[in-house]
Amino acid sequence: MRILLISAYEASSHKAWANTLMDGLGQHEWEYLSLPARHFAWRIRGNAMSLAFDPQFKPILDKSYDLVLATSMTDVVGLKAFCPNLQNLPWLLYFHENQFAYPASDKQQGLIEMQMVTLYSALAADTCIFNSQFNKTSFFAGARALLKKLPDYVSPDWLNDTEAKAQVLPVPLDIPVSVEALLLAEEDVNLKTQSKRVKLVWSARWEFDKGPDRLLAILEALEHRELDYEIAILGEQFRSIPKEFAQIKAQFSHRITQFGFAPSRADYLRFLASSDMVLSTALHEFQGLAVLEAVALGCVPVLPNRQVYPELFTQTSNGDQYLYQSDLNNIKQEAKHAVDLIEQLTKQNVAAPSVDQYRKDRLLEKYAGLIG
Repeated sequence: MRILLISAYEASSHKAWANTLMDGLGQHEWEYLSLPARHFAWRIRGNAMSLAFDPQFKPILDKSYDLVLATSMTDVVGLKAFCPNLQNLPWLLYFHENQFAYPASDKQQGLIEMQMVTLYSALAADTCIFNSQFNKTSFFAGARALLKKLPDYVSPDWLNDTEAKAQVLPVPLDIPVSVEALLLAEEDVNLKTQSKRVKLVWSARWEFDKGPDRLLAILEALEHRELDYEIAILGEQFRSIPKEFAQIKAQFSHRITQFGFAPSRADYLRFLASSDMVLSTALHEFQGLAVLEAVALGCVPVLPNRQVYPELFTQTSNGDQYLYQSDLNNIKQEAKHAVDLIEQLTKQNVAAPSVDQYRKDRLLEKYAGLIG
């Protein structure tokens, strides 16, 4: 099968997803188009023009295909209009996230327009695929709420067929067995079970929706408890970095073992494998791939009970033991709950849950069945 794969906003996790599919489903002929992960609002509104009218992309778009697989950032309606040869093909639209569950911010621009582009794309695609049930549920609930507010005749029932055909299929977890075995065999990993110091890792985009203010509050609470700990603060950075990171670096330099994006994928996995716990403070999370990668390498998760997190370990007995109480209106109180959980998990020597159901050897079979 000849497949056109489009990633209209190529964040690192989106790129990893695309590469995993193309490498793991090599029986198909793939063509890949992507646009850089910058100028978020413009990228969603303008990606159809950026792709259709750029001479470097035209030869690829003009080829003959059997299927188009695109991320939900992609303007499906616009590309179908600009590229007639793509109009009658089946389109699968993959949702890494959605704009209806995004936390409110005074920096948001054009949110409703971005929501409408995604809504049009969902209606124009043949099948929508979501990386979690939370993502699917929040998208359709948000889309229906928006349609009810519009001034002219629209009906939330327009979404019924789209929702009925929608599926949930997570991003595959791609940690090679050989790399995992190597990391787990290293001396620093063995030492982590012998040391009384708690080794934390926080790995997320350095943006406000990942809760850097909440991370700062948790670190302050840890200091107040006089808990012996260290932390690696990893994650993808963009042009605008929340001010809390500068404060964290200045105030907790004696605790930080890594501050910023890991030099390589191997280094990143090394930091995860050498940590005891993976901490999240996210206000915006639809699958939690970084958390799942850390858990796969032995980290015990410490997560707020919001967003996708209550869904992650539902197949594990006592899966909620890894969740601390969310308090969106009181950051200090939420930090207390997080530190309480860190202390509890440490004292009880709780093991990391299984994430085998997210591994690529299991999920690629499902992608193969979906693609046909």
